[in-house]
Amino acid sequence: MDKGCFALPDEDRAFLESLGEADILIGIPSFNNAETIGHVVEAVRIGHARYYPDRQVVLINSDGGSTDGTREVVLPTLERDIPAASLVKKPEKPMRGRSVIYQGIPGKGSAFRAIFEAARVLKAKACAVFDSDLRSITPEWVQLLVAPVLEKGYGYVCPFYRRHKYDGTITNSIAYPLTRALYGRRVRQPIGGDFGFSGELVCRYLQKDVWETDVARFGIDIWMTTTAMVEGFRICQSFMGAKIHDVKDPGADLGPMFEQVVGTIFTLMRENDGKWKSVVGSRPTAIFGFQSEVSPRPLRVDAKRMIRKFEEGFDENRPYYATFLSDDCFSKLSEVREMCPEIADFPKVLWVKTIYNFAARYQVEPDRKRLLGSLIPLYFGYVTSFIRETEAYDDYRAEEVVEELCEIYEDTKPYLLQQWREKGCEG
Repeated sequence: MDKGCFALPDEDRAFLESLGEADILIGIPSFNNAETIGHVVEAVRIGHARYYPDRQVVLINSDGGSTDGTREVVLPTLERDIPAASLVKKPEKPMRGRSVIYQGIPGKGSAFRAIFEAARVLKAKACAVFDSDLRSITPEWVQLLVAPVLEKGYGYVCPFYRRHKYDGTITNSIAYPLTRALYGRRVRQPIGGDFGFSGELVCRYLQKDVWETDVARFGIDIWMTTTAMVEGFRICQSFMGAKIHDVKDPGADLGPMFEQVVGTIFTLMRENDGKWKSVVGSRPTAIFGFQSEVSPRPLRVDAKRMIRKFEEGFDENRPYYATFLSDDCFSKLSEVREMCPEIADFPKVLWVKTIYNFAARYQVEPDRKRLLGSLIPLYFGYVTSFIRETEAYDDYRAEEVVEELCEIYEDTKPYLLQQWREKGCEG
């Protein structure tokens, strides 16, 4: 009997033990997603029936205590007959499922921990996790995340989406280019939300002592991706088409998510500085699946609100910035602030140097929450500049601008190493 479960309640662990072993575990973290989770579960069921009808598949909904009836949607959806028109053949082994309320710090990471523990109990060979607010998921997504693990021996599978040019601005401006420059791998959606991974990697994740940190909240995706990279697991990407989910205006309140994602990246830099310091450039990561032409939904953004937040936040934090930003970085940021908003331009090189200043300062900063909070106004300033640069571009041309930024991150890495030394970050 597996006693090493902390996020998975005892009664749910006992239920899983009664099932024996599973070939594939599908996990769906949720919190108040009653409107969309039924569609996700239905897509997973059909994916099982079409692609893995002879495999034992178990679905776990790891819920954060929803009050809108999310959990009450899951099991009835699992138990309904699948429409005959959706099937090639009836599964030899019916999908089993469970909706659990995870234990631990509220957040996506704790939900994932319960899913990992379930995978370990079941000795699952392959796992996949899907966001519960997905509107664009298809049955093929199950195969796209599971097949590279079961059939190709990959340890970790990241999604590769077509997204609206203003969807995922934290990914586009920080998570993707910084992770790429640090570890030398081009993984386009390191915080994409939908992943595949091996049972071996699950066990490695559960060995880590991170579950009382921001990893237990929004930091889980970037932590999973970085851990797979630095520990040498084979990584690939799968083309998932357009991602349509409950998107938000990048100018909306994003404090906790921003701080937890960026804080996790910065924390991992210190833990893995022996891995990234000598890395130069980057190499591509294989992409599975047919890359069709797809168009994501339009996304409205409020650039004026972001400009206002940049101006107000810069003015409020100006004395604080002066205490740790390099002289050249601080003076150039001040110049951007003084520009008329209608013509403001936030140079990409300046943005990269700003991130590198913050990354180094984070390692020695006693008030990390304040530091990360003070980065948010500058992020709004850069995103506004990106919006203005790309407003006449389609999503493909805007993607070229993101790639330009990535190359600047890589080319400017010696500046990071300089800041790392000057701010006393050496271990």
